[in-house]
Amino acid sequence: MSLLTSVDTRMSRVDDFAALFDAALHDFLADRPDVVPELAGELHAMLAAGGKRIRPRFAWEGWRAAGGGERDAVVRALVCLELLQCCALAHDDVMDRSTMRRGRPSVHELFALRHRRSRWAGSARQYGDSAAVLVGDLALAWADDALVTAGLSPAALQRAWVPWQAMRTEMMAGQHLDLLGVARREESLEQALRVAALKTAAYTVERPLQLGAAIAGAGPDTVACLREFGRDIGIAFQLRDDLIGVFGDPAVTGKPVGEDLREGKRTALMAIALSRATNGSAAVLRRSLTGPVNDTLVERVCELLVELGAVDAVEEHIDVLSANALMALDRAGIDPDAKRELIRLAGKATVRKA
Repeated sequence: MSLLTSVDTRMSRVDDFAALFDAALHDFLADRPDVVPELAGELHAMLAAGGKRIRPRFAWEGWRAAGGGERDAVVRALVCLELLQCCALAHDDVMDRSTMRRGRPSVHELFALRHRRSRWAGSARQYGDSAAVLVGDLALAWADDALVTAGLSPAALQRAWVPWQAMRTEMMAGQHLDLLGVARREESLEQALRVAALKTAAYTVERPLQLGAAIAGAGPDTVACLREFGRDIGIAFQLRDDLIGVFGDPAVTGKPVGEDLREGKRTALMAIALSRATNGSAAVLRRSLTGPVNDTLVERVCELLVELGAVDAVEEHIDVLSANALMALDRAGIDPDAKRELIRLAGKATVRKA
């Protein structure tokens, strides 16, 4: 078989999963009770707006890596991951005051706009924030529903519940550390990486992989290797996100240029730059973290991040993490097709533009 043929075959399997997952998501949403139409409608819109489906994809490959099994119930179960992501996005955008998400107004902005246009009583901003929190809460409740009603065997569901519980808690712990970092004006690289490990790595790659492997009944050695792979790729994913958050093209990201700077995020990229800055350049960087931030300041900070070598340092760290992750994957002793797909997904997660 030629390389081109093998790649085409693998891509068709990936496409098959995408089709299976979208169908499972559609069926799940169609079965939800229509008791909160305004909130549910916005949650439906969030899901329809796109997204990489990266968490279900990693979970699927974790399941395949551990030997697979009955397919349909697993696909239905993995809907829980996309709903959990919607919960995180709706809540994060309120906390970060983000106005755009996936090229459209964020949830709290949409509800606030509806309030203003309808000339309702009270504060439009408070209404928008409150409604967005409820959309996120609804997504979290439905995420649990998706997992427990998917049709997994009792044993598989019991195994899956361990990483699922951990993932939900770690996601919230990471978000709190992120908020705390802004409040305390944290500047350490160690703290930024700790937030990345909890808020992104565990929730985006490590735990989804463990969830899929647990459903398939993977042994402890396989799970340990997959988690190590997922932890490193997950942190690399966040570091790439840090770069995109400052230098990303709005046409690709769906967000304004320098969005992380405008939100005052304490990222690893900024921590490295501050550790290398002189008094003058450090003052400029800190000003971008405390605001207000205009286009001129964004441009100057971008220049400093390059001049101080912070961008190169983050790129180097991504390369090291990716190499370590692949070594962990080599030790896992997993299905070769799943291994190839995990390598492909790792590449997409760490070299992406949005």
